[in-house]
Amino acid sequence: MTPEIHPAFKLNGHSLDHYGVMEVAYSYVKEGEDWEKEVGDFLLSWLDDFDVVTVYTSGSTGEPTEYKLSKQHMINSAAITGERFELSYGTEALCCLPLSYIAGKMMLVRALTLGWEIDLVKPSLKPLKKAEKRYDFTAMTPLQVTKSLKYIHKTKTVLIGGASIRSQLVEDLKHKHTRAFHSYGMTETASHVAIKQLYPILESYYTAVGDTNFEKDKRDCLVINAPSIGAEQLVTNDMVNLIDAQRFKILGRIDDVINSGGVKIHPDAVEQKLSKHIKQRFFVTGISDEELGEKVILIIEGEKVEVQEAFESLDKYEVPKEIYFVKVFQETHTKKVNKRSTLEILFKNLTSPQLL
Repeated sequence: MTPEIHPAFKLNGHSLDHYGVMEVAYSYVKEGEDWEKEVGDFLLSWLDDFDVVTVYTSGSTGEPTEYKLSKQHMINSAAITGERFELSYGTEALCCLPLSYIAGKMMLVRALTLGWEIDLVKPSLKPLKKAEKRYDFTAMTPLQVTKSLKYIHKTKTVLIGGASIRSQLVEDLKHKHTRAFHSYGMTETASHVAIKQLYPILESYYTAVGDTNFEKDKRDCLVINAPSIGAEQLVTNDMVNLIDAQRFKILGRIDDVINSGGVKIHPDAVEQKLSKHIKQRFFVTGISDEELGEKVILIIEGEKVEVQEAFESLDKYEVPKEIYFVKVFQETHTKKVNKRSTLEILFKNLTSPQLL
């Protein structure tokens, strides 16, 4: 399958047909920087005659895994995004995500399929800083948005994905004159299957897009049904409060749940409470404990700071028993915090924690 390129498609200001895109792709692969070579490699694979594209999971919950996505399912996903956000041909978009993973790939697929005018920039923490126009649509990670609040008005709509969002970031997005949404999806679903608005309206739940509907399994984990993108009974490890077949609230990952003295604690819920008080990056997790089975610990990036006051917002079972400070968190290729690697290095070079 060789996908068609929309006649309105523009890349960095240049109108390109099939042969023009191929020429640019070869140029990127041959002469470009590393991030441009990723763009070129994807464009060449997108325009070959195979029906699938090889992608890799982000590795935030384990080792990156190879996965083959149907090009038609990716095209269907692009159409769903265009319809959800009312973004037709001529939409001016910015791609500031690496093309090595699905989020960046889908930005290009949307542009190629829907006829967007897309600008590509090197992925960075402040991709809008040098922007000389106001884009209609941009997809960014939470960290990029956090570092770009001064410039976020340069996009009319920002779709945030790839990691959970702290309550402080939601507060910071207020009055920035930019519509903000948080996406729920994964590599296997070719981008998002549900959206939650953050600003100007703050929604407490995710709503399905396209023909997607949801159910729960016996573990209370989300099951995705999205026929148009090839997801049939896709079982996740995300525990949810299912409102109805189209809406849900995330409680946290089942494999992250901490069972401390018989009390089940969701790290995501604890992190949301603490995020109002702790400015550095941090995460909550559990480690083995002889008395409790597991105990809650807090890992903070950077210099030691006083956090006792932050614990006043927590239930007594949620209060971390130990606090560790790590100079720099380990990250995945997509700049997500790699908790597993961070913990491995931390406990390999263990110094005394701050005990409570």
